[in-house]
Amino acid sequence: MTRIDPKSYRAPPELLAGRVILVTGAGEGIGRAAAASFAAHGATLVLLGRTASRLEALYQEIRSAGHAEPAIAVLDLANAQGPAYFDLAQRLQERYGRLDGLLHNAAIFGDRSPIEQYDVGTWQQVMHVDLTAPFVLTQVLLPLLRQSADASIVFTTSGVGRRGRAYWGAYAVAKFGIEGLSQVLADETRNTTRIRVNCINPGATRTRMRRKAYPGEDPASRPEPAAILGAYLYLMGPDSTGVTGESLDCQ
Repeated sequence: MTRIDPKSYRAPPELLAGRVILVTGAGEGIGRAAAASFAAHGATLVLLGRTASRLEALYQEIRSAGHAEPAIAVLDLANAQGPAYFDLAQRLQERYGRLDGLLHNAAIFGDRSPIEQYDVGTWQQVMHVDLTAPFVLTQVLLPLLRQSADASIVFTTSGVGRRGRAYWGAYAVAKFGIEGLSQVLADETRNTTRIRVNCINPGATRTRMRRKAYPGEDPASRPEPAAILGAYLYLMGPDSTGVTGESLDCQ
């Protein structure tokens, strides 16, 4: 297998043709940019997020561009209970019969404060949205991913999820957990399925979460989400077949 540098990857126009891909946090930021790019490269999208108006706006953008009609799945990961997850899986089964890609992009930031002073309620909320919800969603969608001839699960990580940094609290710990979840699942699926599982670190990008974390930073000093998507396309497409259990950087 020829290795490709995901940072400089240039995707063929029809890279994702015929693939069904679900993107969480599709309403804004990196999730929105990734979903639009996947659609432009031929994929049929399932747009998952908590704000219907944002998902509907992206739906119209994708349709106006002449791409495959996406599906909208309104789901608030902070409050969703088991039946909502199973209902989503059932609807996808009935509509598509399989899932070829799953991008876990949705996350919340919480606070930057010392562990000694970190609010317990905020900690629990961040851990739930950023770690437990991706685990549950992956678990209920695995049967659909097994129906694919070439499925890819991509978890979003961070530099603070590889080496802890002061004051990053629950967000950093949740990303450490995401790295572990990805590695465990990759090892479980490596030799028994056609599913590959990887992490992706977008790096410093011009998003709302970045502005919250670094309010004094000039946003123009960071790239737009659309500029860092080479690695996302690489991991979702067939050129990354056989790549599993890795954690890649976009920048």
